[in-house]
Amino acid sequence: MRLSLFTPIDRRRAPPPAPGIADWLGQWAYAHRGLHGEGRVENSLSAFRAAVDAGYGIECDIQRSRDGRAMVFHDWELDRLTGQRGPVAARTADELAAIGLTGGGDTIPTLDTVLGEIAGRVPLLIEIKSRRGMPVVPVCRAVRTALEGYRGPFAVMSFDPRIARWFAAEIPGMPHGLVVTEENARGVAGTWRRHAALWHAKPAFLAYDIRDLPSAFAAAQRARGLGLLTWTVRGAAQRAVAEQHCDAPIFEQRDEVEAA
Repeated sequence: MRLSLFTPIDRRRAPPPAPGIADWLGQWAYAHRGLHGEGRVENSLSAFRAAVDAGYGIECDIQRSRDGRAMVFHDWELDRLTGQRGPVAARTADELAAIGLTGGGDTIPTLDTVLGEIAGRVPLLIEIKSRRGMPVVPVCRAVRTALEGYRGPFAVMSFDPRIARWFAAEIPGMPHGLVVTEENARGVAGTWRRHAALWHAKPAFLAYDIRDLPSAFAAAQRARGLGLLTWTVRGAAQRAVAEQHCDAPIFEQRDEVEAA
């Protein structure tokens, strides 16, 4: 089935955001998990401070602690980035905040702590982690609680369309995005899956796998008014693709955008 046949359904079931809601997203480059390296661990306060000092937006990862707090940490397990073992969700926020990150002097931060550090100086992309069979409302509520009263620019996004849909209903006017990869989802079946996720999420923007650009699906959504970010940009070749096919990059290393 041709992608163009989906266009009227996309317009009806996932209309583009109202003007002004997501326009700022394309005005920044975003440091993937902060500017990490050289003693700054990914998703750490040191990495986020470095991104702020360099004038970049920030992308971070969120999951929920055992006691319902939003924690900034990518992996489901503690093993790779700490001296501890086991699932993040098995620890309380206070327990997690006391765990040191390997390779630096930071500990695992709460989202509240990160928001206090950024203080609205640069925009924040909050990627909420989920997996099959996991209820998403508890982690969505944890993020909403942390964001209450925050005045800086931010957007929430996820691979899980349920998360974007929840925020669309609970915080109207906030940019909410769908993270997309075409890996293991190509052909007719993959096309259907992407459109089904789009219709359910009703996102204001897409964050697209750089390895899949150029993409007819991504181009069609961008053409009708959705924002288009891309991840994770590494090297000059991918930077050139990002410049041509999307609004802004989520990049891994600083020199990959400064060389532009």
